[in-house]
Amino acid sequence: MIAAWCWDLIEPYLKRNLANRGLERPTRRQLLEEFGRVWPGFTATIGVQEPHAGTIRFKWLVRLAPDGMDGFLEDPAGWLGARYGGGKFKMNLHHGMHFVNTKNFKPEGEPRWRDAPALVLE
Repeated sequence: MIAAWCWDLIEPYLKRNLANRGLERPTRRQLLEEFGRVWPGFTATIGVQEPHAGTIRFKWLVRLAPDGMDGFLEDPAGWLGARYGGGKFKMNLHHGMHFVNTKNFKPEGEPRWRDAPALVLE
């Protein structure tokens, strides 16, 4: 089962995939089957806004595969706050190399992410 907030981000991508294969009006079952097919190839990359030279940039912190997303999907702000503290976070969803969607989170607390190593994106 996937969190409703995340399904809302993924559903348009699933519909586009099915439309590209000739299914203009997919049933719920077809959407769920497509989800089951593509979900193993998803990643969630999480970054935080950090000040930089009078502007902001993103410090990327972690890339999660589907088998490591459960805690984040259940309570994104709580998961982020427990690991990285407060800040303005961005989560980018990808399916392989395809950008799917993005969502912002703003948990309260001290910004412990400053001491976390940056994720090296290749």
